[in-house]
Amino acid sequence: MYLSVVICTYNRGKYLPMVLDSLKKQNWPVSEYEVILINNNSPDDTDKIIQSYKADNPGFNLRYFIEYNQGISYARNRGVNESHGEIIVFIDDDETVEPHFLEAINHFFETYPDGAISAGPVIPVYEAEKPQWLSHYTMRLITGEYNKGNKIKLLSPKDYPGTGHACFRKSLFEKYGDFKTNLGRKGDSLMGAEDKDFFLRLMEGGEKCYYVPEAKIYHHIPAYKLTDEFFDKLTYAMGKSERVRTLNLSKGSFYKRVIMEGVKWGASLVLWLGYALKLQPYKGNKLILFRKNLTKGLLGYTH
Repeated sequence: MYLSVVICTYNRGKYLPMVLDSLKKQNWPVSEYEVILINNNSPDDTDKIIQSYKADNPGFNLRYFIEYNQGISYARNRGVNESHGEIIVFIDDDETVEPHFLEAINHFFETYPDGAISAGPVIPVYEAEKPQWLSHYTMRLITGEYNKGNKIKLLSPKDYPGTGHACFRKSLFEKYGDFKTNLGRKGDSLMGAEDKDFFLRLMEGGEKCYYVPEAKIYHHIPAYKLTDEFFDKLTYAMGKSERVRTLNLSKGSFYKRVIMEGVKWGASLVLWLGYALKLQPYKGNKLILFRKNLTKGLLGYTH
C-alpha cells in the first residue's frame, strides 16, 4: 500500500526537522510513502526551515504546501486532497516515530481489511518537569497520552483517538466528507472538536477503528503546556468547542450534552474525594477546575 503521511503545522518550525528526520529513517521503502507538510500560514520561520530541509534532503519524498485559510481543519483537508496514498497517516508537528512505524501501519491495513481507522499509543516526552497535578484524568487532554495495551484490538466509540495519531483509509473522506472548517484551532486559538465530529460521523456509519500498539508516537511536551495558564485556556476552549459542535447538530444535541455535563460533575466530585483521601488534593482540585472551565465554555459564559 502507498502511504501518505500528513503533517499540519503552525508556528512550530523548530520541531519540524526532528519530526521529519524520524520519518526519513523509516525502514519502509521510500518509494512506498510520501510526506505532505501543510504550513497553515505560519508567521514564524517555518517556510525558511522547510525550504532548507528540502534542499538538504533531495531524496526524501517531502511535498510542501502553504494553506492560507487559517485553521487546522483547512490544513488537514488540504493535506488529504493533496495526498496520493490509499492510507492517510496523520501525525502532529511535535511528534516523532520509530523506524518501523509505517511498516506497522501498512501491515495492519493489509491484515485487517475491515479496519477503516487505526490509532497507536502516544507517549509523552516532557521538556520540563512533569507537574504534580497531572493525573490519569488530565493526562490525555494535556499530553495526548494514549495507551490501550499491547495487543491489536477493536476500539469502542468512547475510546476514539485524536487525529494526531490516527490513520484513515482515504475513501472515508469521499464517503463522509472533510473536517468541518468552523471547528478546530485557528492560529493561536485552542478551539477543537473537529476530530471528534469527524470520528463520530465515522462511528455512526459503522466504520471500525483498531488500536495498533506497534505504531507508537512520541509527543514532545514543551514547558508552556504544563503551566496553569495553558490548562485554564485549554479546558475553557474545550467547553466552547463542544458548544459549537453540538449546536451545529441541533439544540437537542446541545441540551443532551449539557445534561451529560451534570453527570460528569458528579463523577468529578467523587474523584475529587478519592484524591483528597489519598492526600493528593492538587490532583482533585485540578479536575474540578477542568470541569468548571469546560462548563463555562459549554454554557457560553465568558472566561
